[in-house]
Amino acid sequence: MRGSIQKQSKDSWRLFIDTGRDENGKRRRKTVTVQGGKSDAQRKLRELLSAVDNGIPITLAKQTLAEYLQDWLQRKESKVSPKTILDYEGIIRRYLTPRLGHIPIGKLTPHHVEELHSYMAGEGLSARSVQYAHRVLSQALKHAVRMEMLGRNVCDVVDVPSIRRKEMRVMDTDEVQTFLNVTQESPLWPVFFLAIYTGLRKGELLGLRWRDVDLSKATISVNQTAIRIKGNGVVISEPKTAYSRRMISLPASATRLLIDLKLKRKSECESHNLEWDESSLVLCNSVGEPLSPDTVTHTFSRALESAGLPHMRFHDLRHTHATLMLKEGVHPKVVSERLGHASINITLDIYSHVLPGMQEMAAEAFEQALGNKVLEPVGHENVTLL
Repeated sequence: MRGSIQKQSKDSWRLFIDTGRDENGKRRRKTVTVQGGKSDAQRKLRELLSAVDNGIPITLAKQTLAEYLQDWLQRKESKVSPKTILDYEGIIRRYLTPRLGHIPIGKLTPHHVEELHSYMAGEGLSARSVQYAHRVLSQALKHAVRMEMLGRNVCDVVDVPSIRRKEMRVMDTDEVQTFLNVTQESPLWPVFFLAIYTGLRKGELLGLRWRDVDLSKATISVNQTAIRIKGNGVVISEPKTAYSRRMISLPASATRLLIDLKLKRKSECESHNLEWDESSLVLCNSVGEPLSPDTVTHTFSRALESAGLPHMRFHDLRHTHATLMLKEGVHPKVVSERLGHASINITLDIYSHVLPGMQEMAAEAFEQALGNKVLEPVGHENVTLL
């Protein structure tokens, strides 16, 4: 018998689990108390026996989830960006701690996680918010499993609501030309231009330094990003992911824009008797400080109105860049690398709406490669097509 159940009182059960023998051959047993009905005790016994079978020591943590999450958050501070910590902190403070914080992490069940989902949905929160809260909790519990505080991650067996992807709106070539012509006098015109011609994320553009730009080779290296953190203003941080660190080639017109912009910035420095610094930001305000991401967003919305174009997100300029490249026959792998996606599958999934046209182009290109030498069957006029 590897495990057994003994009734203590009406709603209390004691579990005995045989965990093998120690280095001296002495039998080892773990005793656990479970509150609830007999079915609860049986389910817990199966869970613990499964943990033993998988080589996971049984150490039930007595910390409440709220206490554990605070410890986990402190450990994460040195491993993720300040904005990510701020996001985690908000999720924990608003949802995880109020609903589940009082529960010892060793007694957390899938039902508790489902109740969290139901509560958030009942409060009118989006599926994306529910999914993000689930992911934060799951990451924290995954760490507890690695530290052998838990036998399993209860989030793994709970389904999360699916997210309906936001509909993207992209500009065609005529709209791009109209937009850039109408907004050419805007102080943020270089931001709009480079967003369309490079596909960089807004934060990547605003965090770009002159030392990241090689004008002789016409390349940009993405090494940092600018983000706005409540209470701290705009800060420079690590790129979104490891794949976001990348080098991309610049179109000729984007290179010319950057050459002109650099000459202008150097001239401004000379007129103010300031020494030129290659670590200064490419896109900044009049005193060299980072542009506010919110200001860029609001200015972009007004610029669209001025150009008579439908509303779209600033991020859709990145989608415009990718879509126009794909329609021109650029290989999805190249597009994926320019965008800094973790894999080509992400690119293909996001831009699946462009693929049908690419299939037609591929078929036509194949026929042209063969010189349009199509063999027709003899007497084809009498052939019945099935």
